[in-house]
Amino acid sequence: MGTDPRVRGGGQDGPLLLLLHGLGATGDVWAGWADPLARHWAGRRLAPDLPGHGRSPELPEYTFDALAEALIPLLAPEDRPVVLGHSLGGVVALALAARVPVSAVVGLGVKVTWSEDDLARAAALARRPVTWFDTREEAVERHLRLSGLSGLVTTDSPAATSGVREEAGRWRPALDPRAFGVGAPDMAALLRHANTEVCLARGADDPMNTDEQLKQFGVPVVTLPGLGHNAHVESPAACLSLLDPYR
Repeated sequence: MGTDPRVRGGGQDGPLLLLLHGLGATGDVWAGWADPLARHWAGRRLAPDLPGHGRSPELPEYTFDALAEALIPLLAPEDRPVVLGHSLGGVVALALAARVPVSAVVGLGVKVTWSEDDLARAAALARRPVTWFDTREEAVERHLRLSGLSGLVTTDSPAATSGVREEAGRWRPALDPRAFGVGAPDMAALLRHANTEVCLARGADDPMNTDEQLKQFGVPVVTLPGLGHNAHVESPAACLSLLDPYR
């Protein structure tokens, strides 16, 4: 495994769209966007595996700043991408916008309110050792649970198979468990330092956040009817509307 994030791309010329997945997933979670984007996005697109996910290298410590810093080598100064990030990826998108010029940030499904119990559960997950399995199928099932994708993608889809790793005949989820320890985002500070236009979006049935929680930050909020936390997987077509102001 190299030192740079693994990246999938598409399109050519024109504006750049950077797609950032959520905790536990990989860049392949955006596979269902390929055809709709080919029709509706006149430019390039990049979907990396965040550090500690998929085929990207691990970090010594997981912070939003460190995750954002790892993405900077993927961008040229003139790119000024539109960044669409889901959940953890939405927070990383804001941290990235404080470091490099971006045209806009769309944060989808970002959890902005964290209780002490939420943080304690995340910290406990971060302390767990990697779980090894005898079969790829078992590892895929665990990956799908960790990423919240169970029932949303098939076990042989790229979003499923890219999330496991084989070593010496055994299988494990590719996710570095320590990534769960990234903590709660300081949304007010992140939005204050993001030097760009920001929109926060959510599926109407997302249990991770509410309209009221998102609206407290004074940025535009879009609610997508009939969708849950993984709205970008449930309906890429519906989520494409989030990009309309930036095409």
